[in-house]
Amino acid sequence: MRVNNKVIIVTGAGGGIGEGIAKRLAAEGAKVVVNDINRTAGEKVVGDITQAGGAAAFFAADVTQSLDMKALVEFAMQCYGRLDVMVNNAGWTHRNRPALEVSEDEFDKCFAVNMKSIYLSTIHAVPVFRANGGGSFINIASTAGVRPRPGLTWYNGSKGAVITTSKSLAAELGPDNIRVNCINPVFNPDTGLATEFAGGPLDDARRNKFLATIPLGRFSTALDVANAALYLSSDEATFISGVCIEVDGARCV
Repeated sequence: MRVNNKVIIVTGAGGGIGEGIAKRLAAEGAKVVVNDINRTAGEKVVGDITQAGGAAAFFAADVTQSLDMKALVEFAMQCYGRLDVMVNNAGWTHRNRPALEVSEDEFDKCFAVNMKSIYLSTIHAVPVFRANGGGSFINIASTAGVRPRPGLTWYNGSKGAVITTSKSLAAELGPDNIRVNCINPVFNPDTGLATEFAGGPLDDARRNKFLATIPLGRFSTALDVANAALYLSSDEATFISGVCIEVDGARCV
């Protein structure tokens, strides 16, 4: 049990990568707070975890709203008495299209979900981590923040901001024994946003276009990302901070 009894919040855990992370951490002994704006999806993930013998609780919250994020952290404390790790996984993208065709509302939502959520998580979780003598943030960024593709310019920018901010926070919060790391997944066709990333239905042509850029010859999976999150959450990574782990089959080389 590599994270036995650690209390871990996973945002956007009602499906896709977040669901995979929540289930993997729970299987390794963590007490997981599953967050999502979709109550039905989030509660199903909790049900799956508890049925498998794990510990989990659901809390509905919008990661772009300060009061919601404050309540999410407080819920973890009320349920389990502490907070050890905050996995900021919730994300959103505009449709793959030329930069000039992305609306202002789409731009605002992209930066609110992908970047403002990191700000709010920091504001509300850091005081708890300091009181506990330390903690860990794991921010799910993207290979798009390292090797951006045309058509996703504003999404790429938001993920680049997550990466830079995470490194800065790692340097600033290190004296408090608070670690901050990123995971950069490559394209995963099984997520709810896959068609948005691809710019339309995921037909063979679009799949092959993405696949051709990955030297290991396959897409990332939720389990691939979850295994990286498990390592960063564990005591094996107590001296790892300010890094980005590319889970990308060498896409970013």
